[in-house]
Amino acid sequence: MDIERLLKDSRVLLQGHFVLNSGLHSEYYFQKFRILENPDATTQLCTIIVNRFRGAAVDWVVGPTTGGTVIAFEVARQLRRYTAIAEEHEGHRVIRRGYDIAGKQVLIVDDVMTTGKSLIQTIDAVKQKGAQVAGVAVLIDRSGEKMPFDYFATYRKIVENFEQKDCPLCRNNVPLDTLGGL
Repeated sequence: MDIERLLKDSRVLLQGHFVLNSGLHSEYYFQKFRILENPDATTQLCTIIVNRFRGAAVDWVVGPTTGGTVIAFEVARQLRRYTAIAEEHEGHRVIRRGYDIAGKQVLIVDDVMTTGKSLIQTIDAVKQKGAQVAGVAVLIDRSGEKMPFDYFATYRKIVENFEQKDCPLCRNNVPLDTLGGL
């Protein structure tokens, strides 16, 4: 499967001049909700994660809100496992709603990783519930950085971000799109 073609055709991977939520500028933007609105694309990408972890000891699949919950559900459905949600609560992520993951092997999944913050918080939430992390997977890794955990990514693209004052796209008068900041 040509993942980059799938991402471009699904309008997930956009190229231009974007202002991100952080205020940084970037030539690339990943519109993750274009994945989630397309069940076929979601299923195809999640199947790559499933194939990577098929045969691994996994009892539950957990994803952080919002996009990670859809990914977690689809991966769990294909693996025929249970799924849970790591919700934001008072500045961190928690596993609530009676999910009984204590003593279980948990695969943590998410849609797009930039800083790894939501995954770090989800790992902490899983461990706080007494479960073990069996693995971590993301559909798209745009971080370009070393993370404090091992993980699998279906697609990686190193994306350089710029402060406005240092942005070569601004210097070249490439029209600005605030899509990333919406």
